[in-house]
Amino acid sequence: MEKALLEQLRKILAGEAVAWKEDLAGQGIALRPQVFRAAVPEHRHASVELLYMCQGGSRHRIDGAPLTLRAGELLLLNQSVRHQVEAGEECLGVRFLLLPPFFPYAREMAGKSNALAEFLLDGLRKSSGGIGCLHFQTAGCPSVQNLVENLLWNLAFPGQGGSRTALATMCLLLLQLMEELPTLNEPGNSGLVLAALREVEENYRDADLTRLAGQLHVSLPYLSHTIHSSTGRTFKELLLEKRLEQARVLLEETGLPIDGVIDAVGYDNTSYFYRKFRARYGASPKDWRKARNRQ
Repeated sequence: MEKALLEQLRKILAGEAVAWKEDLAGQGIALRPQVFRAAVPEHRHASVELLYMCQGGSRHRIDGAPLTLRAGELLLLNQSVRHQVEAGEECLGVRFLLLPPFFPYAREMAGKSNALAEFLLDGLRKSSGGIGCLHFQTAGCPSVQNLVENLLWNLAFPGQGGSRTALATMCLLLLQLMEELPTLNEPGNSGLVLAALREVEENYRDADLTRLAGQLHVSLPYLSHTIHSSTGRTFKELLLEKRLEQARVLLEETGLPIDGVIDAVGYDNTSYFYRKFRARYGASPKDWRKARNRQ
């Protein structure tokens, strides 16, 4: 991280400079630089927090379990977890407070058919249960580091950018973190569900739950049950929804023949696809395309 940015964050801590406050608080983000050195007793957060370690490293306990946050890493916490900071060497971090107005904006930016974004954002908003904690070991991910630094420059130097720019950058950061799930240090069920939803989003044509269970080293019944209990939908239902939505986009935005659309989204049973498409959209693929072309 650039020296000038670190110095500005320390000035904000010392009260010698100010960060964006009024504009962003109304739109759902607040910035809180923090020096970690003394112990912080166990507590719960009043809002969803994204903690980024700028310099050094700090030791935490999340619901009693130890966790070390190193420079360049991110920690997402919702209101349900019990969070404690242990005493240690001085280090500098920033806390991004994600307030209620932020989440509808982020959901819209992610897209209505993005089940991965829906699970992550809705899970973080739950005051009990849901996704309590996600630890992203992203020190070696340039795309994440660039977004965080851009966000910090925008927030730490009023006049460098606008509140809407910061809001959009935070949304992009969360979307990028969804692309960086291999960096996620999450041994619990949330990590399994996120991996399954990423499989649907990125590999919908050839997605295979059996193969994914093997890659995640869990049994197929356990993974299937975890997905259903966490999302309220089966893997097959999530995959069908994604494939139909992608087929709709291809019908509206490309001239690909309908057989090509069916193949592109992963189906070889034409009659099954036609039946499911009509049930979802109330028209055959051919009629749907014609209607949209007339608009």
